[in-house]
Amino acid sequence: MTARQAAYEVVLRVFEEDAYADRVLRSAAKNLDSRDHALAQRLAFGTVQRVRTLDHAIGQLGKRPVRKLDPPVRAALRLGAYQLGYTEVAQHAAVNETVELVRRARLERAVPFTNAVMRRLSEGIRGLLDALPEDTAEAAALKHSYPDWIAELWWAGLGPEQALALMRAQNEPAERVVRLNRRKSGHVEGRPDADLPDALHVERIDEEALRAGLIWPQSRGSQLAGLVVGAKPGERTLDLCAAPGGKATQLQGEVVAVELHPGRARELQENCRLLGADNVTVVNADATKLPPELSGFDRVLVDAPCSGLGVLAARPDLRWRARPLPELQQELLRVAAERVKPGGTIVYSVCTMDPDENEAVVDASGLQIEPLGEEWPQFRHPNRPEFLLTQPHVHRTAGFFIARLRT
Repeated sequence: MTARQAAYEVVLRVFEEDAYADRVLRSAAKNLDSRDHALAQRLAFGTVQRVRTLDHAIGQLGKRPVRKLDPPVRAALRLGAYQLGYTEVAQHAAVNETVELVRRARLERAVPFTNAVMRRLSEGIRGLLDALPEDTAEAAALKHSYPDWIAELWWAGLGPEQALALMRAQNEPAERVVRLNRRKSGHVEGRPDADLPDALHVERIDEEALRAGLIWPQSRGSQLAGLVVGAKPGERTLDLCAAPGGKATQLQGEVVAVELHPGRARELQENCRLLGADNVTVVNADATKLPPELSGFDRVLVDAPCSGLGVLAARPDLRWRARPLPELQQELLRVAAERVKPGGTIVYSVCTMDPDENEAVVDASGLQIEPLGEEWPQFRHPNRPEFLLTQPHVHRTAGFFIARLRT
């Protein structure tokens, strides 16, 4: 398995089988060395992110709609077009390897067509991409490869300049940041963050330190949400949607971490063990149907399921499957209000850039807002200073909305 073959497997399965890019990559690239693994991830994730624009280029220059191509040919051409349009890979290597992928798929009859399209792409794709306009939401969605609804949401809410900056930022590789696990001691190379005490910027993820539980890969936006909870020794905190456990294992005191899906609950349990978070008790349950004894908590964290529009850089296929979940988010806040003791606090966080899932959900909850802007001025929400909002195009981290509330 080469890097390009692994990337091809990811692209094929994401769009033909609705698979998740990170899971396919984990399997397809498991035997690659670190350099080839990094190349496979770059090519696969970049192709998945840019697929709308790539399909436009293939259709224009190849003179045949992408939807009419055989799936292996479609996947190979998408991967080849990405290399030609967005990387510095040598043109002849991109062309030859793309043709070879189709040949390996036993589609010899499609080899001449694939070769011809790749030749046309090698001559014309850069000019075609450069000429795409971005003066409307719809045009920007095509140029930067987003569904129309996401581009329109940001265009209307942020204005054209900020929307374009956000689109560009989430087509770049996600920040490489880990959280130092203070429960264990050991040296880890990296640059400390200026704002968050346990965040470390690294050149690469130290797999040995990860296996030892010294670090946990976690964006600064996510770490900020865990810090805002403010859990202290002697307190009880309920984390309603806890897997994979990044925030739960940040918290001090007694923590009850709830996860609906059995497989993810097992993963959460294992991650707590790895990080030495023996203060965390994992409960495999539906957060909206908890047993009555789980109540009277000092703090509740609602890190709710959402459209994920703040983490599109790290999750390349999410933009094609994302959907807002305000009703579920409102229900989870209602549960939190029932389970927190009088005077306790609720932290609501979502990794999205959608006001309907952010401030609108909090406003609809009827809960009292505790202002956060003065406590964390560098992350103050630009329109609602009582909230926090990390913005990928401003803070170069995942987009997180964070509110702290009381009943």
